[in-house]
Amino acid sequence: MKYIIETWGCQMNEHDSEVLAGMLADLGYKRTDDEMDADVMLLNTCCVREKAESKVLGRLGLLKKLKQNNPDVILGVCGCMMQQPAMADRIKKRMPHMDLVFGTHNIHELPQMINEAKASRTTHIQVWPEQGEVKEGLPIKRTHGIKAFVNIMYGCNNFCTYCIVPYVRGRERSRLSKEILVEIKDLVNDGYREIMLLGQNVNSYGKDLQDEGDFADLLKAVNEIKGLDRIRFMTSHPRDFNLRLVNTLASCNKVCEHYHLPIQAGSSRILKKMNRGYTKEEYLELISQIKDRVPHASITTDIIVGFPGETEEDFDDTMEVISKVRFDGAYTFLYSSRPNTPAAKISEQVPQELKKKRFQKLLALQNSITEEINKQLIGQTLPVLFEGTSKNDDTVLMGRTRTNKIVHVSGHAELIGKIVDVNIQGAQMFSLSGKII
Repeated sequence: MKYIIETWGCQMNEHDSEVLAGMLADLGYKRTDDEMDADVMLLNTCCVREKAESKVLGRLGLLKKLKQNNPDVILGVCGCMMQQPAMADRIKKRMPHMDLVFGTHNIHELPQMINEAKASRTTHIQVWPEQGEVKEGLPIKRTHGIKAFVNIMYGCNNFCTYCIVPYVRGRERSRLSKEILVEIKDLVNDGYREIMLLGQNVNSYGKDLQDEGDFADLLKAVNEIKGLDRIRFMTSHPRDFNLRLVNTLASCNKVCEHYHLPIQAGSSRILKKMNRGYTKEEYLELISQIKDRVPHASITTDIIVGFPGETEEDFDDTMEVISKVRFDGAYTFLYSSRPNTPAAKISEQVPQELKKKRFQKLLALQNSITEEINKQLIGQTLPVLFEGTSKNDDTVLMGRTRTNKIVHVSGHAELIGKIVDVNIQGAQMFSLSGKII
């Protein structure tokens, strides 16, 4: 028996897919890349932006032919998109060739759902409206042997006015630190060199638990694990990124000097409309504190262009922040209206053409800064953890610096999984090239 899992969205979705793969492996299924050879095919979906949702719906429609050619294949769709009101019924009505529809809160029930689908051959909808307790001990089949995702919490309590995540992922629920530490120690024993701590807002870790400490305490504990080389985390919310956490980052030698801090907009007026909980000035002060304690830190961000009501003055504020902070990189998006979010009801929607114009202007500025920062690394020797080979050339190794810069070098495959000093000799927009020392 064989399976395929297609994943859209963030690292949380990628980790969920690893859990789904683990349960399928326990049932005796093996992974395949050929959908014509699959007995079970799952699509793990994202709904943060309208474009991603449209792609999923198109993909589901194409699977009708696969079902016609192989009536025995179990087709399932799951993830954030299915947690939206009426979405599951929409799938069942318009795409009856789908066997399973389930959400984010009950992926642990996959084995039972597969058995039910095999028995009845009708569309089974299992979407929990509310999250349950955190399920520990689920099998995980990881896609990488060098670095691993480790969830430390689930859900989000921030309710940014543009964001659908709290509605599809539920409220914040932290894992017990002892469970997290055991999982990481087991990964290290299995040869993993790097872990990424995951959460919709990792800085909120522990707020829902008694006597567990906070995210800074967890980082200190993870930093003490012997054999672990690198620690990363994703994603942080600026409103919870306090000075104690900044000092902790500076003191933990295994925590990589790359911090992803989504600002979303540079205008305090727009930030208030977004319900982000900080001002432009407070964000800039946070960046100043980080650069003071970790001078060579790489800082990346998320920016939304064209939030409802955004004026030219608001957009200029965003451009000013980009110029002042000089982000190493930015994930930039045109505002996408999401159903049932407060921002979707705001009447001052920015015209699409104006959003695109601003987007291109912002992108040009950020790309120039990224390229300048990368070129400043030429001549430096940096430790690189090699993760594999280049997609285009298997004689070229691909790795990352502690600041999350991608580096390509010529080298032998036996270096994969090792940390090696590399002299940087070239810099492009999205990667560096160098020579092994």
